Amino acid sequence: MELAKQQKGDVVVVSVTGRMDAVTAPDFENGFSDYMQGGGKKFVVNLAQLEYISSAGLRSILSSAKKLKASNGVIAFAGLKGMVKEVFDISGFGSMFDIYSTVEEASSRL
Repeated sequence: MELAKQQKGDVVVVSVTGRMDAVTAPDFENGFSDYMQGGGKKFVVNLAQLEYISSAGLRSILSSAKKLKASNGVIAFAGLKGMVKEVFDISGFGSMFDIYSTVEEASSRL
């Protein structure tokens, strides 16, 4: 799994590529935490290039989102497709988080 950060105005876009599983989920949490410590309050997580997500990946997203909320931040997700979209829907994450088709749409709504 790879993380890439891009600043778009006051929104931090975090793009996730590859697989988010028990091995790589801690990398997501650590990277996201670093981005939060950098002062970010508005985040869009771009999952368009995420091929697979396990329950460990969902837990790391939930943990990161809770930490962000505790610091008065907001998070949205963009680009979900295939298996990743299905897992978000089945797990209930689709109703817990704001999900948009594109990064641009998500960024404009935060």
